[in-house]
Formats: sequence, structure tokens, C-alpha cells
Amino acid sequence: MAEKVLTTPGKGFLGWVERTGNRLPDPVFIFFYLIILLMIISLTCWALGVSAQHPTQLDTGGNPVVIKAKSLLSPDNIRKFWVDMPKTFTHFPPLGYVLVAMLGAGVAERSGLFASAIRASVRNAPRALLTPTIALIAMLSNHATDAGYVVMIPLAAVIFAAAGRHPLAGIACAFAGVSGGFSANIAPGQLDALLYGITEAGYEAAGIDGGWTANIAGNTYLIIALLIIYLPIIWWVTDKIIEPRLGTWAPDSDSDMSSYSSEEDKPLTDAQRKGLRWALNALIGVVLLWVVMTIGPGTPLIDETACPPDDAAAGNCSPVTNYGPFFRSLVGGFLALFLFTGWAYGAAAKTINTHKDLVNMMSEAMKDMGYYLVLAFAAAHFVAMFGWSNLGLISAVHGAGVIEASGLPLPIVLGLIIVFAALLNLFVGSASAKWALLAPVLVPMLMLLGISPDASTAAYRVGDGATNIITPLMVYFPLVLVFAQRWKKDFGLGSLTAMMIPYSIYLLISGIILVMAWIMLGLPFGPGAPATIKLVTG
Repeated sequence: MAEKVLTTPGKGFLGWVERTGNRLPDPVFIFFYLIILLMIISLTCWALGVSAQHPTQLDTGGNPVVIKAKSLLSPDNIRKFWVDMPKTFTHFPPLGYVLVAMLGAGVAERSGLFASAIRASVRNAPRALLTPTIALIAMLSNHATDAGYVVMIPLAAVIFAAAGRHPLAGIACAFAGVSGGFSANIAPGQLDALLYGITEAGYEAAGIDGGWTANIAGNTYLIIALLIIYLPIIWWVTDKIIEPRLGTWAPDSDSDMSSYSSEEDKPLTDAQRKGLRWALNALIGVVLLWVVMTIGPGTPLIDETACPPDDAAAGNCSPVTNYGPFFRSLVGGFLALFLFTGWAYGAAAKTINTHKDLVNMMSEAMKDMGYYLVLAFAAAHFVAMFGWSNLGLISAVHGAGVIEASGLPLPIVLGLIIVFAALLNLFVGSASAKWALLAPVLVPMLMLLGISPDASTAAYRVGDGATNIITPLMVYFPLVLVFAQRWKKDFGLGSLTAMMIPYSIYLLISGIILVMAWIMLGLPFGPGAPATIKLVTG
């Protein structure tokens, strides 16, 4: 099997993007440099007396509280930095969300559940529906973390070739679904836990009371809509643009054609099929457990605040049902879902033989999160220090004022934010790193304009996903290039980028239109997640 890795950067604009991106330091050091820059800016703004009126807080005389820039080099902030360092790190919201979800996902991935489920879903797809089936399963495989890239993309090439179609078209279709449609799905997953943790951190750091509660289901309606819209777009681009451009596939004379009989295309074994049946039973059991804990009076995941008897008799109040505990339980719900389905599959498929195997899989998943822990440490301090300096809220207040003065409609503002996130993604590949940089300003700024944090998160994720498939800085881009070179030896970095650009353009345009229309219509982005927000003054 030919595996040629392109080591020299290309020419032109794409070559410039690659060279520039490669010169950027690691995101951890980007945060380190930004913290130093933030210290200098905070000292300068403090010396200049930079301030803004707090949008919601009033003093005892009923006048808006004045927010003043604080120097991060002041004794109080220096003391807070060193004394609160463990608290700053461990209380960073994304940290707990992601680690909890990954404990379960690690079992589902390492037991073989994700890989078998993907193979079972696409192997026997009807030829006429081959492209949309590949695209759909690719988008759904986002919940399978690395398996979506490692299993789905090479498998799509094998299936396309076996059907007499160009295998590179299969790679393009699957890559567009897994990475370009990164935010499209039928249910929230680990990405939602990651992004919403950062959104919550940005919201809390701003100190604005919008009565908002983070829940990882806050973009559910939008990601379902993205799935419905992205599916026909990927189908059309693959069949009408990419495959005709590729032409008739003729394998290289010296290529290794053992791919047809490779592990990726082998039928599932009896043990693997049994494992999938057991996993389905476990999935049903976890869902039923959450239904039991949610539906009905007195259930633990619904907080029903009853009126005091005297007030109820006088008609002075009515009971209030709070669904917050249910939304906040979803991170634990995903842990249970992935853990028990992976365990059930592994027990049936004999990939988990003892409880020690289960614990080892969870331990390995935590080992894989080592780099994320380092990144989270740096990001947590950057976000916290942004809040200590008051620069985030001051920037948001003045930024909101500029937008209001510009007269730009809010849908246009969100559209521009999507474009900005898409362009930034060409240079900074990490979704969490970019959102940790942007959230402390964008979330409160848009809140001051009446846009909810759920809408801010939605706008960011649409822009971030659309350009994943055209930037060499995306961590799986070289891997996809290797997959493509299995079928065409001279397929280079520029070839892969050029093949994926049509997907990127159409996904970005359709995502912008969808989010703008969503805001114009005032539709909720998810259960308990309205598009707009009203700040609490007091």
C-alpha cells in the first residue's frame, strides 16, 4: 500500500496558509503569550481609566454601576492568580464536561462498538443511495470521535470502489460529512459538552445576569436542521461536482489493490453482530432510565417548586416546573450511554472479558486527554484573567455600542461572526482553543444586543466546521491525504484541498443562511434555549 506524505508546502494562497499556520506556536503557548499581552493591555487600560457602564447592575441610587479596567499586575490580582490557581483550573466548566463524557466514549471506542456500528451502517447501502448513506453515517459518526475519521473515511473509499465508483469521491463524501458537517447530528454529543462548557465560562466571566443556564442540548434543533440541509448538499456536490471532475477511476498499475479485501470491508463476525444487539438493548435501557427519572411528578430530574399552601389558596402564585436538572444531567447521561453500550458490546464481542478491561479502557481514554488537560489549564487562566481585568465586559459593552450605531441587523452580525470563525479556523485548528479566545468577548457582546449564548455558540460552530476540510492545520488532514494516496499515488495536499473546497463553500453559505433565518424567525436553538435573551437589571 502506497503511503506518500507531502513534506513540502504548496505554492499560491494555499501554500501561504500552510506555511503561515505551521509557523504558529502550539495553542498552549498561544494562550501563554496572550496572557502576557493581556497583562500589558490591562495595565495600560487601568492607567488610562478605561471604563464602561454595567448593562444590568445598578448602585444604591439606581444608577448604572461603572465598570473600570483592572490591572492584572495589581496586588489583588497577582495574589488571586497564585492562590486560586487550583480552583481556576478545576472549576473551568469544559474540563468536567469533557472528561466525564470521554470516560464513557473511551469504552465505546476501544471495545469496537463505534467501528462495528459504522461498518454495519454503510456496508449494504443500496447503490442508488450510496452517497447520501455515506454522508449521513459520516455526520452521525461525529459522536464516535476518532472512529469517524479512522474507520468511516477509508471504508467509504472501499465501498465506492466496490460499487464501481471513484474511491476518492467516497473519501471526499465521508470527509465532508465527518469534518465539514462536524456540528450536524440528530443529538448533542461531546462537541456540545466542550463548546457549552466554554460558553458558560465566558458567560460567568462577564458577570452579566441574563438568567441563562447552560445545557448541552441548547443547539439540538439547529444541529438537526444542519443535518437535514447538509445531507442533500454533500450528496449533490459529490455526485454532480466532485465525481465528474475526478473522471473514471483507473487504479495505478503498481498500487496495492488489497484494499478491496482489507479489514475495513470485511463482513461483521457473529460476535460483532451479537455485540451490536447487546449494545442496542443497553441503549434502550439507558434511555428508559432517563425517561423514568424525568417524566412524572416527584422525579429527580424535574424540579417542581410548589406554592406555599396559604399563597396557593389565595391564588397568589402558581407552581413552577424547572427542567434545569434534566439539561444538566445530559453530560452524565452521555457517560452512562457510552459506558453501558460499549460494555455490553465488548462483553458480547469478547473485547471486554473482565472488569479490569473496562477500567483499562477508561484509563486509556484519560491518557488521550493529556494534551487537552494542558490546553485547558492555559485556557482556564486566560478566560479567568480576562474576567478579573474587566476587559471582556468593557469590550463587549463598547462593541455592542458600535454594532448598534452601525445599524447592522442582528442576522447580518451573526453571519459576519460565522465568516470570521471560518477564516480563523484556517490558522488555528483547535475548536476549543478558538472558542476559548472568542467566547469571553462574543458571548457577552451579543447578549447586550439581545442574542442568547446559545445563538452565539451556534454561530461559532457553523463557521468552525465549514473550513475544517480545507485547512492543512486540521489534525486529521494528513491522515485523509494518506487514505487518498492508497488509491492514487500522486494525490497531493493541493489535490485534497481543491477537492474539498466546493463542499466548504456550499456548507458555509448554507450554514450562514440557516443561522440568519433562525434569528430572524426567533426560533429556539434547542429545548429551553431561546434565540434571544433579556438581561436582568438590578
